[in-house]
Amino acid sequence: MAYLLGVTLFALAILISVSLHEAGHLLTAKAFGMKVTRYFVGFGPTLWSFRRGETEYGLKGIPLGGFCKIVGMTPQDDDVDPADQPRAMWRFPVWKRTIVMSAGSITHFALALIALWIIAITAGLPNPNFPSTLAQVRQEPAVIQLANCVVPENEARACTDADPASPAAQGELRDGDQITAVNGTPVTSYGDLLVALRAQQPGQPAQVEYLRDDQPGSTTVTLGQTQRPPLDDPEGTVGPVAALGVGLIPSTPSRIEYGPVGAVGGTAEFTGTMAVNTYEAMKRIPQKVPALWTAITGGERDVDTPISVVGASRIGGEAVENDAWLLFFMLFVSLNFFIGVFNLLPLLPLDGGHIAIAWFERARSWVYAGLRRPDPGRVDYLKLMPVTYAVILIGGAFTLLTITADVVNPITLFTR
Repeated sequence: MAYLLGVTLFALAILISVSLHEAGHLLTAKAFGMKVTRYFVGFGPTLWSFRRGETEYGLKGIPLGGFCKIVGMTPQDDDVDPADQPRAMWRFPVWKRTIVMSAGSITHFALALIALWIIAITAGLPNPNFPSTLAQVRQEPAVIQLANCVVPENEARACTDADPASPAAQGELRDGDQITAVNGTPVTSYGDLLVALRAQQPGQPAQVEYLRDDQPGSTTVTLGQTQRPPLDDPEGTVGPVAALGVGLIPSTPSRIEYGPVGAVGGTAEFTGTMAVNTYEAMKRIPQKVPALWTAITGGERDVDTPISVVGASRIGGEAVENDAWLLFFMLFVSLNFFIGVFNLLPLLPLDGGHIAIAWFERARSWVYAGLRRPDPGRVDYLKLMPVTYAVILIGGAFTLLTITADVVNPITLFTR
């Protein structure tokens, strides 16, 4: 039940975001005097609508987005009433059209920034100094956190009653102890601890020396057994290794909490990191298409493959089911930021395509004026239709591919 609630809540959050996107176009267009005839949430048959002034507002039967109809978006629009020609969008200055067309993405960015600011002062933002790579983890001091068990397989999952208990817990080690030696082998880092354990035999006793509150101590444990690849080859053959049943307590916190004022700077810094990550993720999209096809045809789903709104909603459902509300809201932030950036790409029919054409026309007019030649006028959108259809076809195929993968072989972040 919690899972279905999470899916519904996240899908609703996406619908509200898209509706506000269109509201951004609506409000800025009206503010500049452009005529807006329709604003609807959803597509398909109309369920309910009302008219206020010259605009019809309503709700349609398929809750997959929304639309805002601005009169005369291009000079080639042939459904503009002669009386409305002076208010046609294409007749307005380029800077006004830019604001109107970018208002949707700006709305997504605003939603992401507001949510990030709230997260920063309530739960904290990810610490950029937190060890995230394997090399960084191995350089950390060997300050341990006891596991509840030793998982015999090479996988991350919750403990069950059938799993053997943690040898460290049975040896009365505690969270926060710093391991200094295993069977006489000095340990100065977590990487050293892993190397020392690999030199031991599963099921054999081992003397473990440690520091607790700066006081030395020693205990003898019987090492458990798990399956791991070689330390120097994470993709190598998995085999049995000795296990102490501990994890790492990093020397730096994973999140940084801020006050209301400090959260502004923290949000800005995290947004910059998110922008870089979004750019890198978008560059990898073409490379991930084969991985999506592999997931659909029975292969393992790569967690780094793109997801659709279906996949995002499923992860949102998992987050609620596992009481991981921070993940839920961070996913909301990431999705809004990604949509905002994606929508500004200079491709028709995206808003960024209309903005690019508007500034191309302006730049071309400046050049022709400098050459004392007649203004070449507006771009003929009809000549760009083949390119537009190609973008729609490729985008539609990619969307269908991601939705299919999210239905057939979804990304799962929690064990269910």
